Amino acid sequence: MKPVADLHTHTVACGHGFSTVRENVLAAKKAGLLVLGITEHGPTIPGGPHHYLLGAMLQIPSQVDNIRILRGAELNIVDIQGQLDLDERRMSRLEIVLAAFHPGTPYRGKSQEENTMAICNAMENPYLDILAHPDNPEYPVDFKKVVKKAISEDVYLEVNNNSLNTNHPGRKNGRKNCLEFLKIGKKEGLKIALGSDAHISFSVGKMQKAISLLEEINYPEELVLNRSLETIESFLEKRLQRIKKKLQRKNRSQTQNNT
Repeated sequence: MKPVADLHTHTVACGHGFSTVRENVLAAKKAGLLVLGITEHGPTIPGGPHHYLLGAMLQIPSQVDNIRILRGAELNIVDIQGQLDLDERRMSRLEIVLAAFHPGTPYRGKSQEENTMAICNAMENPYLDILAHPDNPEYPVDFKKVVKKAISEDVYLEVNNNSLNTNHPGRKNGRKNCLEFLKIGKKEGLKIALGSDAHISFSVGKMQKAISLLEEINYPEELVLNRSLETIESFLEKRLQRIKKKLQRKNRSQTQNNT
């Protein structure tokens, strides 16, 4: 499989990236990609961008050098209730939203149970599309529960190429954990997304370790978001329907709680 999109990249605006939007676009073009997700970190990560920047992501053109740009964010899960570190108004302006645990943010859960609860609660957020690097060993979770919740909430789990780099700090056992949720997901029909998690243009589109892992266990290609431009376009159309449906559910729940 040759992915047409890298859905998880960062620029200098993220707080600890090294390349510009232009440099990432040129790298995406060189890699033969058709779609590039620019997903800057949420504001509570150390050195992260102000929430004003995330609210202005649509200033980035949607098309550059024939590369479709998805303007988005990789937000932080900040508490066990699954709250994300961006307000709903700004979140609603984004085209793709990832979320993850990151050290240095306000999240203080310590047990597998707390981490699992936080992730499952976060996946109820209407705007969340992809759970980024759920394999992170610093935040152990119950993958059976996470996979089940992801399917029910129509959220993708990410196979993060950085998690498979053995020299990546803080990602020890990333491969083992990825294999664990992928084997569960294969049985259950879990939809996944691939991402380089590039923080420099030289890494944009570099997802071969993730691809090899999918090939190793013969993961169904039809469950991979990045597999074709048609799949990405369908995702964007259905995304609006999913958000509307979840917002209606959220409003009904709030109304019932207030009566």
